[in-house]
Amino acid sequence: MGSRWGINRTVGQIYALLYVSPKPLCADEIVEALGISRSNVSMSLRELQAWRLVLLSHKPGDRREFFSAPDDVWQILRTLIEERKKREIDPTLSVLREILMQDPQGESERFAQRRMTEMHGLIEQLTTWYDDVKQLDTQRLATLLGLGSRISRLLDASDKIVSVGRRKTKDGKGRV
Repeated sequence: MGSRWGINRTVGQIYALLYVSPKPLCADEIVEALGISRSNVSMSLRELQAWRLVLLSHKPGDRREFFSAPDDVWQILRTLIEERKKREIDPTLSVLREILMQDPQGESERFAQRRMTEMHGLIEQLTTWYDDVKQLDTQRLATLLGLGSRISRLLDASDKIVSVGRRKTKDGKGRV
């Protein structure tokens, strides 16, 4: 799965091992279990730590570091999304903002800038939505995800409530 998600194969293998392991593992145990070089394990663990996807622990009387994956799959999901946003989405928005600050030279650049403005607006809207949704507790988030396309019915019902609640005023504007 890791390589399909753009993660180094070894990093994915180590994470999978840590995720399914009932106890924290040290680097030597990972080397032995996967048949990977010690240096590759060390580099991969550092990458997983940079992504905040592994927990580091120590055992009394043992100088080695032990690694585990968080137990809460929702926390793993939240961490992955946050790290992807930080590494991929935020830099993309920054580049788009810089480009959109420039004055277009000619019709083709104006066209390109309009298209990038649309893309920027969409990504901004998605990030704003994400910032709202990430505040939800796990139960609410699970419920939201479970709704799937049924959310459309909820929105339709909400639209009906709003339209019933509107009254026409003398100036013709609707009021809630």
